[in-house]
Amino acid sequence: MKKWRGILGACAMLIGSVAGAQVQDMPGGPKVNQLNLHEGVTSISRDIMWLHWMLLTICIVIFIGVFGVMFYSIWAHRKSRGHKAATFHEHLGVEVAWTVIPFIIVIAMALPATKTVVAMKDTSSADLTVKVTGYQWKWGYEYLDGPAAGVKFLSTLSTPRAQIENREPKGEFYLMEVDNHLVVPVNKKVRVVLTAADVIHSWMVPDFGVKQDAIPGFLRDAWFNADKPGIYRGQCAELCGKDHAFMPIVVEVLAQADYDKWVEDQKKKMAANADDPNKEWTEAELVARGEQVFAANCVACHQANGKGIPGSFPPLDGDKVVLGPKAEQINTVLKGKPGTAMAAFGGQLNDVEIAAVISYTRHAWSNAGKGQDPTVLPKDVVAGR
Repeated sequence: MKKWRGILGACAMLIGSVAGAQVQDMPGGPKVNQLNLHEGVTSISRDIMWLHWMLLTICIVIFIGVFGVMFYSIWAHRKSRGHKAATFHEHLGVEVAWTVIPFIIVIAMALPATKTVVAMKDTSSADLTVKVTGYQWKWGYEYLDGPAAGVKFLSTLSTPRAQIENREPKGEFYLMEVDNHLVVPVNKKVRVVLTAADVIHSWMVPDFGVKQDAIPGFLRDAWFNADKPGIYRGQCAELCGKDHAFMPIVVEVLAQADYDKWVEDQKKKMAANADDPNKEWTEAELVARGEQVFAANCVACHQANGKGIPGSFPPLDGDKVVLGPKAEQINTVLKGKPGTAMAAFGGQLNDVEIAAVISYTRHAWSNAGKGQDPTVLPKDVVAGR
């Protein structure tokens, strides 16, 4: 019996140590056992924190006052001590008091709250404007002005599928890291203009005190001014479909000199990676490129084996559209399929990427050698647009 107790104890300690090693504070993100709001690195987030404590304090004082009087009255004026129920008599002073005092309390809470809300909405005089587009399930960023004007990229979850499917141990930034950070300079007012391409999303970064919905067909804006360099994490805060939990937000705040260098590097990177639709792509090159595009944009719904998810997302392996004439599949990828979860990728991917991913699906799995038009060229996508 003692032997089994020792074994069970050792197992419990091992499990505890593994859990302790995996569950730890995440830099720029949520903390273990965090009970309070994020401390924040903007004036708005600090105002929110102050309002939180001010309102909580007022509510506690009211609670203690009201229930204290009530419980004292129940105890001190109970029937067993000979007290009888009082007859109510109107009293002008009491009537005025219980009208005026709540009014003063509401005003005391409303004035600073209104001031903060008005400040939240003041996106004027921004030093930098970034357009943020929500997609299922990633974020698109486009710098609209300043030295970084023209820089744009997609920001996608970088947690490996093996971790999500419990085939590998979970990393430190599980479900909270992306391939491309939104990078901004410190001590600059950054305006974010938000929209969505499919369903409603919500761009939320607690350390900035920012939460704004991204709605298809509408432009909404918010702003932040981070006064401390670092990496700050958030998430989509509006239930937006199957992979809602898999579209985190990572904002990297840099000193001005570092930001300028990032802008320069980013423009060089864009120029180096720019696809030339007039290039003569070979079938092998397109298929290899398409596999990468599929893994970054399509695998969540259609799955790595092309079988999809029955009842939710259709299979591509053996699909009649994938095996049929190329025009229909090009149109579907470009414009999406209204009334379904198939989003329009015409604004997310360029002509080479779309041609590559379509070519990949026509060569992958059991589709290889079976369908019409097995290879789609960038010029075919240009014509389809």
